[in-house]
Order: sequence, then structure tokens, then C-alpha cells
Amino acid sequence: MASKPSERAAVVATIDPASLTANTYVSDWVDASKFEQLLAIILLGAMTTNGTFNAKLVQSKASDGSNPADITGKAVTELTAAGTDSNKQVLINLRGDELTEGYRYVALSVTTAVAATIAGAAILGFNPDYGPASGSDLASVDEIVG
Repeated sequence: MASKPSERAAVVATIDPASLTANTYVSDWVDASKFEQLLAIILLGAMTTNGTFNAKLVQSKASDGSNPADITGKAVTELTAAGTDSNKQVLINLRGDELTEGYRYVALSVTTAVAATIAGAAILGFNPDYGPASGSDLASVDEIVG
């Protein structure tokens, strides 16, 4: 029998959906060594006039995210309300070998400017080293159906 998607992919980090004011928001930090690949999914809702939205994956050597560094090639092109980027989705893929040597932890950093933007995001960890992926889900994952 084939495995279920929830056995191959875990919800390992989030930026909870909200009206984000002009600021930088960082997801939970993920131990990338536990997964073959990570996928950041950004769900962008309505952007206020003149609003901008930037997102990137960052890395750290420590689980608390201290001294983070950008991951080369893992930033989205700036999204703008003027560019009709409201109600769009963005995906950022990451393999473990794309991290700088010595770095192990990954988070998603999003920055909104000028005005409030409706957005939410999640990082999924794929093909865990041990056990079903659902064993690595955040505690906030309330239910897996099927």
C-alpha cells in the first residue's frame, strides 16, 4: 500500500495567517537535518495600496535562530499591490545540500512594508530520516484526516 502524504510531509513551521503590519516576521526554526527537503508555502491575500511583500529562507547554526544568514537564491522577487500580486501564492524549495556548511536550522522570514497585508505561510518537511513525517508536525497541527 502506498504511503499517505501526511506520512511523507510534516508541517514544521508557520507564520500564522493574519493582517501583517509593516514589520518582519520569522517562522519557527526547523532542524533541516531531519528531512530530505523543505518547502515554504506563502499564501498572500489582499495587499493594501502601495504595500510590498518580501520573503526569504534564512539559516542558523543554532536552534534559537541566533545570528541568521540568508540562504543564497532562496528569496522571492518583491511582490507589490501595484503589481497586482494580491491573492497569490509563492513556493520556495530547499534541499539540505543548499545550506552553507555548518548551518542546520532554517526559517522563513517575511517583510511587509507601508501597509497591512493579509498573509500566512508554512514550511513542510519532506521525507523524514525517521518515522512518518506526521511525528514531526508542530503541536498546533490539530487533526490529520484519512
